[in-house]
Amino acid sequence: MSAASDAGRHAPVLRSVSTYYQGRLDEFGPTARGVDWNSTESQRLRFAQLLRLVEGADAFSINDYGCGYGALLDFLLERPAAFTYTGFDVCPAMIAAAQTRHGGTANARFTARPDVAPADYTLASGIFNVKLQHAAGDWREYVLDTLVDLHGLSTRGFAFNMLTSYSDPERRRPDLYYEDPRQMFDHCRRAFGRVALLHDYPLFEFTVLVRK
Repeated sequence: MSAASDAGRHAPVLRSVSTYYQGRLDEFGPTARGVDWNSTESQRLRFAQLLRLVEGADAFSINDYGCGYGALLDFLLERPAAFTYTGFDVCPAMIAAAQTRHGGTANARFTARPDVAPADYTLASGIFNVKLQHAAGDWREYVLDTLVDLHGLSTRGFAFNMLTSYSDPERRRPDLYYEDPRQMFDHCRRAFGRVALLHDYPLFEFTVLVRK
């Protein structure tokens, strides 16, 4: 649920992802299952890992890249920090659902346009998981291009999560994308700056924090 910098090059990916999440939303509504998570508990655990990036910040601006129906905003509103929030999603139906749920939140806005303004931090949860019918190599190119977007949208840092290649082989799905966390850490350290790799929470995934 994101847009890479070369939108034309990745248009087939973006169209298929938008259609997929439209279907999930139609079936399950604005819930964790509506954005393809198994439970609200696992969704919140992911948010907690991503938000380790902003620990110690009393006030900040944040981009939620692939915001879905705005669940991260719910999580942020439980915290004492002052923030401004922009949610972006390539699926227009998700943006409509988010605006319905959070239309009265003064410090938040949602958009389906990819020209999001930079913020202190950008977070992306789950946007690299569902590759559908796309070849793994094509999907990885999309991932790497999108990381460049996240970097450009962030003045202080960005964070994202991915399914781990350490997942049990018999439990992997062919429509999902699994990444080697070692290779992703190395790529981000060389390309973007200071990096933390979180792989110690009880989900078959990892989180990368990049600080500028």
